[in-house]
Amino acid sequence: MTSAKVREFFTRLAARDPSPQTELEYATPYQLLVAVVLSAQATDKGVNRATRLLFKDYPTPQAIAALGVEGIARYIQTIGLYPTKAKNIAALTQLLLARHGGEVPHDRAALEALPGVGRKTANVVLNIVFNEPTIAVDTHIFRVGNRTGLAPGKTPEAVEQKLLKAVPKEFRLHAHHWLILHGRYTCKARTPDCPNCIVRDLCAYKDKTPEKTQEKTHV
Repeated sequence: MTSAKVREFFTRLAARDPSPQTELEYATPYQLLVAVVLSAQATDKGVNRATRLLFKDYPTPQAIAALGVEGIARYIQTIGLYPTKAKNIAALTQLLLARHGGEVPHDRAALEALPGVGRKTANVVLNIVFNEPTIAVDTHIFRVGNRTGLAPGKTPEAVEQKLLKAVPKEFRLHAHHWLILHGRYTCKARTPDCPNCIVRDLCAYKDKTPEKTQEKTHV
């Protein structure tokens, strides 16, 4: 995709949704960190259903640390891989309290040193909490980057690096959310909604969903 097309791509996404937000529900940076860790291989809706009660009853790192692994597991058992995630949440909370006084650090290395926190999770926290122009490549962004020709790559990090180079500076802060939402609701995995896609003419995808196929999927 040419630089002119990339600029037009994000200009249209920005015009449709000037201030995109995460669909994860949270009230503090710590709660966002927990929610993002839980969202691995899970939907935001599924995570929100579990964390609404968890955060209501145990809103702080001190409270969740006291809850312990088994207590956390009871709240998140509807989420995939919940036994491992419960252990990670308990461990990262203890480290957060011990090393950072319970505050989420504004530092990639410190974030990635926490159990269950990888590059993608760190990028989400740095972007949302600290307004850094990071791009966390999840399954949606990986698909959109490759399918559209925006940032083709064989690994999430390869796609991330290409996006950081390709996305114009003024769009970089919100690029993460625009691409996630576009992949979640329009450029879907099985049947992309090409007929209603606002960047259809800029997209390099050869097998675009035709009007008639799209209509059948709604019958």
